[in-house]
Amino acid sequence: MRPRTWVLVLAAVFAVLQLANVTGRDTPDSKNYVSYALTLAGAGKREAAAETVGWVCAGKASAAERAQRVDVLRFHAPSPAGRVSAECRAGELRRVERRLRAGGAQTDGHVVPFVAPRLRQIFEVRPGYPVFLVPFVTVFGVTWGVWLAGVLVAGAGGVLVFVVLRTVSVPVPLALTGQALYYVLPVGATAMRPMAEGLMLALTLTALWGCARVLTGRVSTGTMLVAGALLALFAVKHSQALFLGACLAGAAAVVALWRRRRHGQGPGHGQSPGHGQSPGHGQSPGHGQGAGRGQSPGHGQGAGRGQSPGRGVAVIAVVGCGAVAGTLLLARLLRYPSEAESVQDLLTGHYTHPDRAHPGREFLHLEFDFWVEWLRRQLMAPLFPAALAAGAWGARRRPAFGVFLLAAAGTGILTQAGHPDITVFGDRLIVLAWLLPVVGVPLLLEPLVHRSVPVPVQGSPRTVGITR
Repeated sequence: MRPRTWVLVLAAVFAVLQLANVTGRDTPDSKNYVSYALTLAGAGKREAAAETVGWVCAGKASAAERAQRVDVLRFHAPSPAGRVSAECRAGELRRVERRLRAGGAQTDGHVVPFVAPRLRQIFEVRPGYPVFLVPFVTVFGVTWGVWLAGVLVAGAGGVLVFVVLRTVSVPVPLALTGQALYYVLPVGATAMRPMAEGLMLALTLTALWGCARVLTGRVSTGTMLVAGALLALFAVKHSQALFLGACLAGAAAVVALWRRRRHGQGPGHGQSPGHGQSPGHGQSPGHGQGAGRGQSPGHGQGAGRGQSPGRGVAVIAVVGCGAVAGTLLLARLLRYPSEAESVQDLLTGHYTHPDRAHPGREFLHLEFDFWVEWLRRQLMAPLFPAALAAGAWGARRRPAFGVFLLAAAGTGILTQAGHPDITVFGDRLIVLAWLLPVVGVPLLLEPLVHRSVPVPVQGSPRTVGITR
């Protein structure tokens, strides 16, 4: 089959597997996003509340029924689904109705008042995911609309991994491996959740794709991809636009300085881009770039396109700095919740306790304790640290691109550091760091695809190399 067919097959298999859990993926924040989408689609607050609560409670009822079926003491008992659903609906709608009757700040904005106004404001300034949901919930209803939106955005993330790897001339089997890793590692499960993380992953990969195109000489289209992704991220979650812009600008500066020191020339002198491997990496000029297919050594690196990747690196730095400045300025002009407000949200348990008098000092204390405990838990089952190490080692095979990969994955660490809450389910805040093994491990495996095995030639003492 052709490569694109394999890509679609992997995405289709992933989609079919997700039918096992059509409901029950929601988190406490999901109802804020879904109700936001419903009000954008034209529903009133009470109508949006009823539909959202029905969806959430159906998931809880289904989960309760499945749990009882495998309960060693109660698996013969009647299904609790009806009772759980009724209790859930009554409790949620009662709280919403009380806030709607209070009026004032409780009814401002698009999000149904499931939570207090200060917490709700955090979701009001994230319209990207609700806007994305609108056509799905309008056409297919809440249950199937939210599921289908998750399948499409998660499936697109895997496809983007394939595209990124092919852009840096990774062989098709390994690019498909990267797509599969995206689906089977926690990235795919998190992207399926009715939250903003799925779009954040897809847009971060889009920006990484743009960086790869810049490094391979396609500066104009690469720059547009980076800028477009950062702009869209501002609407999805503006802190990610800030982090990614800063990290990409820093990565561009590192690449430019590395090239200047190594080759004694500035970023505009047409440095051989994208890969930038030293001879010590043991690669021939065409290695990993379609050698043997009649391509020149410069294939996939912008040869003949007349655009300097060195200049493109400088453009990425400018775009990244512009994203940082633009995000800070727009957030101030639009009166988005400040960093101090986010810290208070964390330290007061979503404003269920009084504001802290010294939030900065307490935040730093919590930050230190969080990472100590996080590391202890990781060392108990060190899959994630091992995957990060493997991805980082693979990224060395494309040093320039690897720096940008590390930058994109590093935004996951920054996101987690900005909200050091050990109780957040599934490590979803740090999920962007999984992009490092998803993209880096296929790079690490590349020598296995190009390994040559000496085979004796009949009638000759010499051997020839057979590429597996």
